[in-house]
Amino acid sequence: MVSEGQTNAFNLFLQSSFGKNLALGAGIALVMSIMGAVWMWGQKPDYRVLLSNYSDRDGGAIIDALQQMNIPYQYADGGGAILVPAERVHDARLKLATQGLPKGGTVGFELMENQKLGVSQFLEQINFQRALEGELARSINSIASIQTSRVHLAIPKPTVFVREKQLPTASVLLNLYQGRTLDKQQVNAIMHLVSSSVPELTTKNVTIVDQNGALLSALDNPADNNQLDPNQLKYVKELQDGIVRRIESILTPMVGAANIRAEATADVDFSRSEQAAETYKPNGKSENASKRSEQSNESSNSDTDKAGGIPGASSNQAPAPASSKAATAPVNTQKESTINYEIDKTIRYDQHPMGNIKRLSVAVLVNNKTEIDEKGKSVQKPLTDAEKEQITGLVREAMGFSKDRGDSLNVVNTTFTITPEEILPEPPFWKQFATLDMAKTAGQYLISGLIILYLYFAVLRPMLRRLSPPPPLVVPVPNKEQSDTDSTSTVSETPSSTPTIQKDYLQSAKKMATEDPQMVANIVKNWVSENE
Repeated sequence: MVSEGQTNAFNLFLQSSFGKNLALGAGIALVMSIMGAVWMWGQKPDYRVLLSNYSDRDGGAIIDALQQMNIPYQYADGGGAILVPAERVHDARLKLATQGLPKGGTVGFELMENQKLGVSQFLEQINFQRALEGELARSINSIASIQTSRVHLAIPKPTVFVREKQLPTASVLLNLYQGRTLDKQQVNAIMHLVSSSVPELTTKNVTIVDQNGALLSALDNPADNNQLDPNQLKYVKELQDGIVRRIESILTPMVGAANIRAEATADVDFSRSEQAAETYKPNGKSENASKRSEQSNESSNSDTDKAGGIPGASSNQAPAPASSKAATAPVNTQKESTINYEIDKTIRYDQHPMGNIKRLSVAVLVNNKTEIDEKGKSVQKPLTDAEKEQITGLVREAMGFSKDRGDSLNVVNTTFTITPEEILPEPPFWKQFATLDMAKTAGQYLISGLIILYLYFAVLRPMLRRLSPPPPLVVPVPNKEQSDTDSTSTVSETPSSTPTIQKDYLQSAKKMATEDPQMVANIVKNWVSENE
């Protein structure tokens, strides 16, 4: 406990001039520090988002890095975002990127850098698989539509038995950004990326699922022919849009961009067919017919007497020549001719590729032309038949009209109905964002300025006055009449004027005490302290 003597000594110290000056100096320093704090509050920097949607591990590493770089930070959205001063956002992001932050909550091949002694082969294989999954997840996260992803690999143990050999499989879980989707090509790219990173992994063994539980890898199943192919739909849309652009580009210089509307519908055949045919034509009796082969046979036979009888000398002799008068024996002659001609043969292979246009239907709507009448007013008039025919011919050429294909074209001239543009009411001046921001900044400066002025005039200025020495006592000067009277009076009258001067001093002291009692009190205190 503080003794009574110590308390009296402290009170005497405070009543002394040095103690009073010391207390006033401490008060002045405190007030000035408060004023500086208020001014710094008025100059508070604007904080912007540095990073958001980070994992807890990345958040701790980011905060540690910001502290090492002496960058102030704040939390927002319940700790879901880190804020830094606006002028240091880009600098902090680049410095964090050099340190590999944020890592996205996944561990890659840096896991292999911290291997411990005595680790079994099984743990090494598990760590390698985890590192490979993390690297694949990082690569997949670099795609614009994907926010986060997870990769699970099932790698079987190697075996020397071919029949028992199993192929690895992979599963990928994707978390897409709000409102984003993946098309077939992007899904195939992810499947090939994963399959190419794991030995003996095929794209058929890669399963991709999004955050809603939809199986995305099923889009690449060729066996399911009932599903619409997004690429085919995209091709049809691009084909129709191209026709519309060609029509509008060729008619815009004639009728104006706002006076034409065109739509096209394309019937596209995506079936693929092949046809092989052999055609045989009969040979005509033309001399140009080509012969393959020709065969001729000719034989003759006559009925003359032949040698006959009992074999012997008489039968072996030649018969006597016949007389001229004898009858001539008949002769049989036989001729055969075979001609083989080449057979006409035509072989044709017809292959119809996918994407052939079966039929086009185009509709064009043209606004009435605007003319100036005699009174100088604009008047809407329909197009003439010649102008319609000219527009129809241009549209046919632009769309590639084919009568054999069954294309149809319809050009209609009418008056466009102009929908009045909806004018949204502007928010009041005091509700605009820029106004609110300016008002917030101005109010911040105004409050800080008022607080500083109040502290200066109400607290700091009186303290400074107490530290300054009191002004000297002003002796009242007699008026002119009194001075003239004093100058004309004799020496004997001088002592009688002393009470009048003292009375004037007393009146001046009373007047000073009434106007500034604090100063008078300070003077009296100084007199008392000097007497002590």
